Amino acid sequence: MEINNSYSPIDIAMSGLRAQDKNMKVISSNIANMRTTDNGKGEPYRRIEAKMRAANEGISCVEVDELAEDMSSFKEILDPGHPDAGPNGYVQMPNVNLPMELINMNTAKKLYQANAAVMKRYQQMSETTLELLR
Repeated sequence: MEINNSYSPIDIAMSGLRAQDKNMKVISSNIANMRTTDNGKGEPYRRIEAKMRAANEGISCVEVDELAEDMSSFKEILDPGHPDAGPNGYVQMPNVNLPMELINMNTAKKLYQANAAVMKRYQQMSETTLELLR
C-alpha cells in the first residue's frame, strides 16, 4: 500500500467528522419520520442510508458517496380508523426499525468521537513539538 502524503491526520479526521455528522443527520431523519405514512407521493417514508467511500485509493479521506433509499418492503399494521388505511384496514408504515436506527446512531457517535480524539491528540503532539523547539 502506497501512502499518499497529501492528506494530513487533520484532513482525514475532519473528513470523518463531516461524514459522521451527515450520517447522524440521516439517521435522525429516519427516526423522525418513522410514523410518516404519506411522504407526499402516496406511499410511506422510505428509510435512507448514507453510503461512505474513500476519497482516493490507499490512505485518504472518507466522504458520503450517496444517500440511498432502503428498498425493503413496508410494514403493515391493522388500523381501520387511520386516514391512510386501505380497504382491508391495513396501513403501510415506513421501513424504519427504531432499535436498528439507535444502534446506527450510537456507532456514528462513537466514530465521530474517535475522529475528534485524533484531532485532539494531533493538537497535543503539535504543541509538544513546538515546546521542544523553544
